[in-house]
Amino acid sequence: MNNAQTITRMLHECRASDDPTRTFDALMPLVYDDLKHVARAQLRRLRPGQTLNTTSLVNESYAKLKSSASLDWTDRQHFFAIAARAMRQVVVDHARGMMTGKRDGQIVAIDLEGLPGDVEQRAEQIVFIDQLLNQLEAINPDLSRVFECRYFAGYSQQETADLLDMSLRSIQRRWTQACAWLRELANQT
Repeated sequence: MNNAQTITRMLHECRASDDPTRTFDALMPLVYDDLKHVARAQLRRLRPGQTLNTTSLVNESYAKLKSSASLDWTDRQHFFAIAARAMRQVVVDHARGMMTGKRDGQIVAIDLEGLPGDVEQRAEQIVFIDQLLNQLEAINPDLSRVFECRYFAGYSQQETADLLDMSLRSIQRRWTQACAWLRELANQT
């Protein structure tokens, strides 16, 4: 049985288990390296000056995932898509904690390809994009998931396609659409 099948089997066992967190803990060694890879990619985008490290991001994300151990997991891809959401939540919470002030009605210019060099501006942008993404999710959840995987989890287009079980071309189109929607929502704010 390959690693993906083992992960899928263990996720199904979590759902059926009387103690899903114990089974989920046994899953950690199988997914830890992949989660660290995703966390490293995400944190490269947040540098310089950020104080969240790879291990902390993985551990905090895993704690969020563990609290949902009895979810109706479908497979490895579903797990990593949910992991992208957990990482988004951790990164946004961390950014909120770094902000010293509020936007106070000021417009935050967003760059969907990169983050500002200033730590406070970077934190503001992450929080603002999270707010916009919540609005986009209400409009089009597919676009939101693609953006979440690409921007917050740092997955490549191909990794996102694999995780969301879509074609590469569909991911490219949805990424372009999501960026356009987010820019439009930002302009309306």
